[in-house]
Amino acid sequence: MTKNIMIVGVGGQGTLLTSRIIGKAALSNGYDVKISEVHGMAQRGGSVVTFVRFGEKVHEPVVEEGQADVIIAFERLEALRYAHFLKKDGVLVVNDCRIDPMTVVIGAKTYPENILETLKNDHAVYTVDGKEIAISLNNSKVLNSVVLGFAAPFIGFDKETWLSTVETTVPPKTVEINKTAFLKGMEQAKN
Repeated sequence: MTKNIMIVGVGGQGTLLTSRIIGKAALSNGYDVKISEVHGMAQRGGSVVTFVRFGEKVHEPVVEEGQADVIIAFERLEALRYAHFLKKDGVLVVNDCRIDPMTVVIGAKTYPENILETLKNDHAVYTVDGKEIAISLNNSKVLNSVVLGFAAPFIGFDKETWLSTVETTVPPKTVEINKTAFLKGMEQAKN
């Protein structure tokens, strides 16, 4: 059976690093892994979409609509934008954060109200304030590790696999803070 993970966010939030950590964790557990990154206008502010698929044998990297087991959204509007990729019994993990897209900034569109409530009508939604936790660690750049830690129980693998994968994937000087952030996110998921 193949596990389909989708990571969505805004450029600069660490979505690509998150997909690499998930992929390496799956590889270390003996799975065949395919990763596909769709950068689009990813330079700070644009939408970023990444697919990670793992299982005994994975033939293609892209997750089709209605097939994602888990969607990790680093921003509320991105969660709304890609929720249709979630399968019926899938899980939507949302970093409760608002980043206005350029169309909202220039006044061409308005940011939708009640996104989380709307999503909860049709999906199993779990939210975390990754930014608040990252700031409490005095490093807003570890937001992605917080959110991944929160999402980890929905993906699988043991804590040691996750921590060793974080250790071998993030820049060496950031290993300890990323591991701490990951554990804070994981701890938040238990609550």
